[in-house]
Amino acid sequence: MGKQKQQVISRFFAPKPKPSSPPPPPPPPPPSSTSPNISATVTFSPLKRRRTSHLNSPSNPNLPEPPQNPTLHQKFLNKLLQPCDDDDQVFTSSTNVLSNPKYTPLEQQVVQLKNKYQDVLLMIEVGYKFRFFGQDAENAARVLGIYAHMDHNFLTASVPTFRLNVYVRRLVSAGYKVGVVKQTETASIKAHGSNKLGPFCRGLSALYTKATLEAAEDVGGGEDGCVSCNSYLVCVVDNEVVGVEGTDVKIGIVGVEISTGDVVFGEFDDNLLRTGLEAKILTLCPAELLLGDPLSKLTEKFLVAYAGPASNVRMERASRDRYKDGGALAEVLSAYEKIGDSDTLQGEFVELNGKTKNQLAVMGMPDLVVQALALTINHLKQFGLERILCLGDSFRPFSNNVEMILSANAMQQLEVLKNNTDGSESGSLFECMNQTLTTCGSRLLRHWVSHPLRDRNMINARLDAVSAILESMNSPNAYGGLGSDGKDTNITCTVKFHQLFTSVLTNLGRLPDIQRGITRIFHRTATASEFIAVIQAIIVSGKQLQQLRVEEEAYHSSLLKRLTLTASSSSIISTATKLLSALNKEAAEQRDLSNLFVVSEGQFEEVSYYELSLNVASLVLNCVMRSDAFSPKI
Repeated sequence: MGKQKQQVISRFFAPKPKPSSPPPPPPPPPPSSTSPNISATVTFSPLKRRRTSHLNSPSNPNLPEPPQNPTLHQKFLNKLLQPCDDDDQVFTSSTNVLSNPKYTPLEQQVVQLKNKYQDVLLMIEVGYKFRFFGQDAENAARVLGIYAHMDHNFLTASVPTFRLNVYVRRLVSAGYKVGVVKQTETASIKAHGSNKLGPFCRGLSALYTKATLEAAEDVGGGEDGCVSCNSYLVCVVDNEVVGVEGTDVKIGIVGVEISTGDVVFGEFDDNLLRTGLEAKILTLCPAELLLGDPLSKLTEKFLVAYAGPASNVRMERASRDRYKDGGALAEVLSAYEKIGDSDTLQGEFVELNGKTKNQLAVMGMPDLVVQALALTINHLKQFGLERILCLGDSFRPFSNNVEMILSANAMQQLEVLKNNTDGSESGSLFECMNQTLTTCGSRLLRHWVSHPLRDRNMINARLDAVSAILESMNSPNAYGGLGSDGKDTNITCTVKFHQLFTSVLTNLGRLPDIQRGITRIFHRTATASEFIAVIQAIIVSGKQLQQLRVEEEAYHSSLLKRLTLTASSSSIISTATKLLSALNKEAAEQRDLSNLFVVSEGQFEEVSYYELSLNVASLVLNCVMRSDAFSPKI
């Protein structure tokens, strides 16, 4: 057996037979004493194609005769030697490919959505994934670190649906305006509808930017957000005025912190260096800039330089040509009336000629501020967050008689909010002073540092309040004293107050951001579980502060006493408790909206009515389905 195997293997290594010797090459033709008859010379260079002159040479009897049809031969030469532009050919071919592509039904939807939202990075829901297409896929792959590949006609990438919150925040943090496109019909509805053979119907469900992320639905409200404690949207408009000393500029500005409801506005004259505008921008540290075109060249140059690649500030433009004849005020008042039809402004006091207090306040604003406010309202309509600009109590001017306005040079040289090395908060004055326990306290301290007080009495009152808190936490015997008999009369009370105060501040530091939570409830973007968490935080903080009211004699600050009494008001706690008792916490955690409300007599009667109607409709539908199932088929 082994020998046969050896013989089989040996056949592969047997010497190959030598190939037969190839035939000798034919002898070369004898050199001709005369040159051939060349009728034309052709160059194939893409940059130089031209027909050369015919070269005449002596006739050679050994060469073939010229073609019998000279006209056909001339047409061939003209076609061959016709000059062509390679760039035109490439453009034409690419145009034909783009104008007549073989798109799939999904890709046709993508093209329509992209044409409608050209400046938005779209995340399109396809099954259990969100997909990116084209340039969006390339940008998402670079930011998110995912793989992009060609699929039919587009470069594509995808992420799972349950990670939407994470990926949207990363893309927004990179400076993109992100749009989420979701399926508007389910598989069962599609199977029984008119769109049975087509793709799922899809539509834009949400838009996210850096200034609107924390107030937005589905992905907002995170404690570890991609933005800082302040995310202002600042709208800037200006108007050049020719004066005696030259051309001056008047600037109007509106800044909105959408997640907290803070709105600042102002109109001021500025110089060629735009130092006033620079001071306002450095104080607010906006996450987004909205430029009201047309702008003066110097204003636009400064804003574009501020929103450069290193700053990671998003910039968008909006035209204000329609406001040349004073249409901005009418547009703002119309927006206020539309929002007033809802429950936002119900019960507000009407003062004069049917105008509300907020409308009268807007009518008293400068013209450029009203234009900036109108542009901001129109910008926020695409996000559904314009209602925040209709709360007049949240408006405050840039300049007042209580606080100082630091110049841009002082903000930069003193490194008040950011350092001069990399533009971050590391090493700045605010970062060194920020020892707050809550996010609300951090925002308040940021405002205090950038807007120092001017009134001596207010400075002393704030200093006494901060000193009282600091001494109560660090020194249990700070307020202890000796009586006439040499004994410590207040030591027991002081130690008790110190322990109580420390416990209250520690518990407050563990609560969620109440200010942003209340604003999300106002925007109607908070979930049921977020609503319950905010109401519980209000109740807990109120009850904690109520314990300090028992020890009022331990206070050495009138400002601290007043703030404690306001935050621990019994009316606030009772209202919050009533709201919490009407909701089912377990149903909110499970997102069971049908059992969310605790229906009782005189409360949520509409819910019980529609629940009964739903049950009746379900019974009728079941009866119809059973009758169809047992009916004879003809």
